[in-house]
Amino acid sequence: MKTRNICHLVCAALMAAACSAADEAEADLEKPVIASGAVASPADCQVYHRGETVAVRYVFSDNVELGNYNIEVHNNFDHHSHSTSAGDCDFDPKKQPVRPWVYNRSFAIPDGSRRYEAKVDIDIPADIDTGDYHFMVRVTDKAGWQQLKAVSIKITDGAY
Repeated sequence: MKTRNICHLVCAALMAAACSAADEAEADLEKPVIASGAVASPADCQVYHRGETVAVRYVFSDNVELGNYNIEVHNNFDHHSHSTSAGDCDFDPKKQPVRPWVYNRSFAIPDGSRRYEAKVDIDIPADIDTGDYHFMVRVTDKAGWQQLKAVSIKITDGAY
């Protein structure tokens, strides 16, 4: 009887170890990647005018499967940082927002995609505050890992 119990315990332990190893092999432990592609847009320190369109062009990739992405634009009138931007842009003086531009929208990526080219055109409202803004794109893979890219942009009335 003891031999039978020991056999059952050994078999159970082997099955648990086999399942655990298979789960680890299939686990997605890598963050997705945000690449510039041929032309990254927007780029750090890029200047736009009220009423223009921001052409968003980035390439996302993942080792297993992409999930979705989000685009956010918010003012940077207080000169805060998201620490993903490489460049130092010239800032306008700090100010309080009156009619700041706020944009936040999520987009689906087709199921099974390991690479996806994001092409979104976003109209800049004509009646927003001019000044310094952050453009942020986040991509999330199916496992929940997320990558963030934030760049500084400027919105002006006319030629800068």
